[in-house]
Formats: sequence, structure tokens, C-alpha cells
Amino acid sequence: MKLNVLRHTNNPIIVPGKYNWRRAVVFNPGVIHENGKVYLFERTAGQLRPFICYIGMLESHDGIHFTHSSDQPVFTPEMAGSKFGSVQDPRVVKIEDTYYMTYAFRPYAWSSHPTGTGVPESFQTDFPGFDGDPEKNQTRTGIAVSNDLYNWKHLCWATPNELDDRDVILFPEKINGKFFMLRRPLQFVGEEYGTEKAGIWVASSDDLNTWESNTLIASPKYPWENNRIGGSLPPMKTDRGWLVIYHGVEITNQKDNTVIYRVGAMLLESDNPTKVIKRCKRFIMEPETYYEKFGLYIPNVIFPTGGYIEKSMLHIYYGVCDTAIARASVSLNELWNFMDAYSD
Repeated sequence: MKLNVLRHTNNPIIVPGKYNWRRAVVFNPGVIHENGKVYLFERTAGQLRPFICYIGMLESHDGIHFTHSSDQPVFTPEMAGSKFGSVQDPRVVKIEDTYYMTYAFRPYAWSSHPTGTGVPESFQTDFPGFDGDPEKNQTRTGIAVSNDLYNWKHLCWATPNELDDRDVILFPEKINGKFFMLRRPLQFVGEEYGTEKAGIWVASSDDLNTWESNTLIASPKYPWENNRIGGSLPPMKTDRGWLVIYHGVEITNQKDNTVIYRVGAMLLESDNPTKVIKRCKRFIMEPETYYEKFGLYIPNVIFPTGGYIEKSMLHIYYGVCDTAIARASVSLNELWNFMDAYSD
């Protein structure tokens, strides 16, 4: 049995170009769907050396054909504190009347050299005032805030600067009066953490600044996620619980550093998101099409970061090969049946 995930015939629906700050790659978008429109926040880069990334904004009435809201990025590394840095992989949610964007932030951008076969070779770029110490250049996660989706400002840090902690995603509502988020700290491994490889954690907060009650909810356990897993889309509340779409990374050749990024699904309890109700043993998507297997930056990557449910259909927006953006759709009923058939 294979899940019937429909790729849109216009894929990839968003490609690089037009502005200098997005001429090399566009990928891994955050998405908000409301008032009959889709607002999409793309991760972009104008070049790979150095690989300085920005966040641009587009709009659409049909979720397929997009136009830019501005000829400038809506969020930049300088807005996060370093003009030499990189802001990456936005996930956007609305909690009450406020929009929140979690984003990964590296203070000093790397320079990347794609190999065409696997993960690019990346090196620290020389920048004024930076001594190149990797411990000072971990990828942490920030939270930006907006009242109108167009104007953003940095609000606070969700993770400390000594941790490499990305795939941090807010739940789109408070639960029992608290904010909740998914996170994936790379250093939370070993016997004391209960996992040998980087997994998905849930944390809670009263104020978005101090996070506590870190709970491991999922570790890599299936062959298609033998390297690590992490959250992808913001959790979506359904009548079955919180639907969490996540990604799994399989290393297929250690020597060549070749990988495959696939997509999985799990359900968390509505009132207690630290409790996993169901986790699908089989992936729901894997690279199949040309644009999912071949691209500028890294082959065999599908990386969902935004989506929404409309009329019993789940629409997923995802980066392909860290090069462009595609959309796929799947029936919720078919997804439930697939998860029922292949869950622990």
C-alpha cells in the first residue's frame, strides 16, 4: 500500500531569480492560510559562497501562483543581530491575534560547495571580527513577531547560543495556558538524554523566553531515518489529535555523504503534546520526481516546512533539493487509513 500524495503539475511552483537576494536558491517555506489567501515565507540566497540566507514573502489566491509582496526580504540576518549571518527555514503560526515566526540563525554564514552527489562541502567564511571558532557559530533558533504578516521584528531567542538547535516549531495555540514547541537539539544525545541520535523534543513556556519540561517524544527508529529526525510543519490540530509531519534523514553512503530526506507522520495527544498517540512506521513521501532528486544544492531532498488543511485535504509546501519550492496534497482520510495500517 502506498499513500496517494499528489504533486502539483506546476511543480516546482516557486523558483529562484528576479531579485539578487534570491537568484541562487529558494526553499523551505513557512505558510499561513487565511482570508482566502496563502502567505508564503521563502528561505532564499543570492549565492552559495558565502551562503547568506534571507526570508522573502509571497502571496497567492489559489496556493499555486504566487507574487512577491515586496522586492526586499521581510526578514534578514541583520534583523537577527549579524549582517554576516543567515536566517533559515521559517515556520509561521498565528497564536490568538499575533503571528510568530521561528527561524534558524547562524551568526556567520558558511560557504558551500555542492558535490552533486550528497551533502555539500561547507567551510567557515572569513568575516571581520570573527575568529572562526565553530563554538561561536552554532545554529540557534529565534522567534520573530508580526501583527500584519508584512512587518517583522525579532522578539526573543527560543534556544541558547551554545546549542545547535533547529527545527524549532511553535504549536499554533496555547495548551493549558502555555506555549509549546517542537525542537531538535543536536547535542541532546547519549544515555542521559535517552537517545543515541538527534530526535524530536517538546518543551513548554509561559513567556516564550524560558523553556522547560523538555520531553523526548521521538527518536530515529526506522531504516529511513537512520541518521536523525526533526519536525517539519507546524503541528495541526485535528479531531484525532495534533498531526505532526516530520522529516527523516537516511545516510545511504557514508563515504560520499549521500542522504535521502523523507517525510513521516505522527499524532500527539491534544491536551498533552508530550504523549505520542500514533507514529507511522512507513514514510508518507520520498523523492520521486526529477525536481525532488536533482537540484543545485543537495540531491534527494524533500523538506516540508509549511502547510494547511482545507476541505479534508492536507496541502504541503516543501523545499526540493534546497533549490526550489513545490506543493503536494493528500486526503486526510487516506492519511488516517495509511497511519492506521502502518503504525506502532
